Amino acid sequence: MISTVSTKPYADQKPGTSGLRKKVPVFQQENYAENFIQAIFDSLEGFEGQTLVIGGDGRFYNREVIQKALKMAAANGFGKVLVGKGGILSTPAASHVIRKYKAFGGIVLSASHNPGGPTEDFGIKYNISNGGPAPEKITDAIFARTKVIDSYKIADVADIDLDTVGSFDLAGMTVEVIDPVADYADLMETLFDFPAIRSLIAGGFRVVIDSMSAVTGPYAVEILEKRLGAPSGSVRNEVPLPDFGHHHPDPNLVHAKELYDDVMSADGPDFGAASDGDGDRNMVVGKGMFVTPSDSLAMIAANATCAPGYKNGIAGIARSMPTSAAADRVAEKLGIGMYETPTGWKFFGNLMDAGKVTVCGEESFGTGSDHVREKDGLWAVLFWLNIVAARKQSVKQIVEAHWAEYGRNYYSRHDYEGVDTDNANALVAALRAKLDSLPGTEINGLTVSAADDFAYHDPIDHSVSKNQGIRILFEGGSRIVFRLSGTGTSGATLRLYVERYEPDASRHAIETQAALADLIAAAEEVAEIKRYTGMSEPTVIT
Repeated sequence: MISTVSTKPYADQKPGTSGLRKKVPVFQQENYAENFIQAIFDSLEGFEGQTLVIGGDGRFYNREVIQKALKMAAANGFGKVLVGKGGILSTPAASHVIRKYKAFGGIVLSASHNPGGPTEDFGIKYNISNGGPAPEKITDAIFARTKVIDSYKIADVADIDLDTVGSFDLAGMTVEVIDPVADYADLMETLFDFPAIRSLIAGGFRVVIDSMSAVTGPYAVEILEKRLGAPSGSVRNEVPLPDFGHHHPDPNLVHAKELYDDVMSADGPDFGAASDGDGDRNMVVGKGMFVTPSDSLAMIAANATCAPGYKNGIAGIARSMPTSAAADRVAEKLGIGMYETPTGWKFFGNLMDAGKVTVCGEESFGTGSDHVREKDGLWAVLFWLNIVAARKQSVKQIVEAHWAEYGRNYYSRHDYEGVDTDNANALVAALRAKLDSLPGTEINGLTVSAADDFAYHDPIDHSVSKNQGIRILFEGGSRIVFRLSGTGTSGATLRLYVERYEPDASRHAIETQAALADLIAAAEEVAEIKRYTGMSEPTVIT
């Protein structure tokens, strides 16, 4: 019943910031998924008889890999697996299930905001017992194992029925197919003032959520329409599809433009939100105001006590290095800790487990708190609805009042996607070679005060993560940051982050790209982006 299958290593199974992501045809190669899953199990200790959580975002190849993972978990000695009905578990819901049921860990099948389909993206990520992504010491061990793996264990049994909630036996291991939505929705009801939000909606406040044919559809319908009373149809594209309806499930101003335009129209909704492929990212739009992810983190932190789950305040704030410093000003005023980490949610886990931070966020449309150990798109949306209900102000009024009090951090990210990997690495290498000579020099009329390649020294486990992004800081507090992304599957993505702090409220209405124009020009001058990428404009500006 248990088979040991001979295999050969693949050289390209190094996990990125969020697990292993490749095109579906890559994962469909003989033993490719099995090798990586076995490498995960081989890198862990003490899971005999323990519980594992498995789920994914419903993208193409999700069901097939879940069946493989279930049979391999049984063969490797797990005692029980909790799997979402239909193979569905949003990433934050998976984190919550791991934590609630004290599981040993979990396998999350997703490529997040990347496209899905037979020739598109797929991913496998391991989360540890705190519900968060595996730290680098585990992902490094997994990668090392993939390079020498010569066999994997699998139970030679029939597939499990993933569409029926209940308990099943699989080669002596218990498989529980669970409702993927209920536990998460119940958690949200403990954190937020549902009666106040329900009254807001009943009073005529119109809310729409675009689930982008991705995983949060069932969650948003249950919470927004069934529990909060929004009219049927308030959740758009609510059915998860293997190819996300041929759309790019990334909730930003490019891929969710239809929602943005609707909210901005004269007779459109008062509030719009979108979430991504696996439900961990969010976009928030109010009438006349798009809320940048960096501002969203700062404003949630500043208004945290509006929500019952945070009524006693927050312990601290963490943000990824490229995220704007808007949250830093909130932390300073509240007299709480502020932590700057590399990009990747796994870096927040240690801080939350140690009680150092309560809320955290990344500029890439991700916000969350210590209720789970992943970013959480619907959580952020519900927090905003709670703030609107508590303050009895529009999103636009809340944002403008925050800027008036704290100042505005003009901020933008320019993505250059599909860049030749060698050229992208050459650009970064050339920048690194200049770093020591930049301080004191002028770039496009701006004086450089400091320049470095960001390194993070974890204050909890004392690990060090180097080469996390090149920072060039200018006198007056402006900065530009360059970083190669670890979330794509083809070529390289160069990300340029541009930020200027403006304390003068009379200058808070300038168009963002205009406010940052001199910094954008400085970035081109110092990095020669056009020459290295062959692109005259970014692929995406957010």
